[in-house]
Amino acid sequence: MNILDLIGRNKELFASDIERYNNELDDIVSKSSFLVIGGAGSIGQAVSKEIFKRNPKKLHIVDISENNMVELVRDIRSSFGYIDGDFQTFALDIGSAEYDAFIEADGKYDYVLNLSALKHVRSEKDPFTLMRMVEVNVFNTDKTIQQAVSKGSKKYFCVSTDKAANPVNMMGGSKRIMEMFLMRRSEEITISTARFANVAFSDGSLLHGFNQRIQKRQPIVAPKDIKRYFVIPKESGELCLMSCIFGENRDIFFPKLSEDLHLITFSDIAIGYLRDLGYEPYECSTEDEARELVNTLPEEGKWPCLFTESDTTGEKDFEEFYTENETLDLARFNNIGVIKNVPEYNNNKLDYFTSRIQELKIEGKWSKEQIVQLFHEMIKDFGHQEKGKYLDAKM
Repeated sequence: MNILDLIGRNKELFASDIERYNNELDDIVSKSSFLVIGGAGSIGQAVSKEIFKRNPKKLHIVDISENNMVELVRDIRSSFGYIDGDFQTFALDIGSAEYDAFIEADGKYDYVLNLSALKHVRSEKDPFTLMRMVEVNVFNTDKTIQQAVSKGSKKYFCVSTDKAANPVNMMGGSKRIMEMFLMRRSEEITISTARFANVAFSDGSLLHGFNQRIQKRQPIVAPKDIKRYFVIPKESGELCLMSCIFGENRDIFFPKLSEDLHLITFSDIAIGYLRDLGYEPYECSTEDEARELVNTLPEEGKWPCLFTESDTTGEKDFEEFYTENETLDLARFNNIGVIKNVPEYNNNKLDYFTSRIQELKIEGKWSKEQIVQLFHEMIKDFGHQEKGKYLDAKM
């Protein structure tokens, strides 16, 4: 299966930029040590492989998912083999005392890359998962930056999201607030980040779910009214590494919008996906019909599909990588744009956010509405859209 074909492209997005800078990338990586946090997720794995294949002096990877870490190691060994440098993986929760002890025991890395995040819009449906999103996306990031500073790292990189530009959901809002904390920490260490599109077939994504539905002989469901930009996993790794190595302080790297970055609906991808597998999509009108027909249609070379209108909380009508108020450098790279930032932040607001979240945790109870209100206080014109329905309520 060619993922590029499915997302409507015929070439990799950053090929010319990687070719132009590859010798410099190879030289810097081979002389450097790296810590990749959240390295067993889809983007983390892609970044880890981009680093590994350039023979680093040290590459340590941390992730909470033991199973995904095992697969990453198998993938690396099967694709690239071995390196002379120190390559180790650690199944740790970065919010834990065990992780802090791990950093205290060594912790000396030239580059720290944080790919850990709660990334799903559906994670805002309840106040408990939402609070964990704040903890992971904001406070774990701030904590690991402080640790990088204390250990003398030269650079810290983390991933933001296109949904942080004019956010309409709590996931995008959490990343926007994270960017505010980054601005403050950029006074202590060089920090760069990246915003990019959906990673096609990334772990837990709707497209990854297509694979699961076929394996489990279940209907394919996709929205027909939402268009998105997609990058393939390799491209996500390349963009992160380029930002990590070449990004100046407070730079945010993003894919340039051009004919090379194709806008496509999920339903169109689903149709191409099924045809690539040899099935003709059969559009159903209800969930019950789709569940029933999956018992018979595949033998006829057809697969039941349900293409719906989007009506759930947090879905953004369109994607954007930057706002009209941000300063751009579009000349340095062919297909990578750079948002240039000055260290603008409000210390009082950041301290207030921290203390208010801490107060709610000490109380041991909080509502989603309290956290949403706090986000509104932090983000000017926060466009949160509460529709009362979440993706968990759909097939």
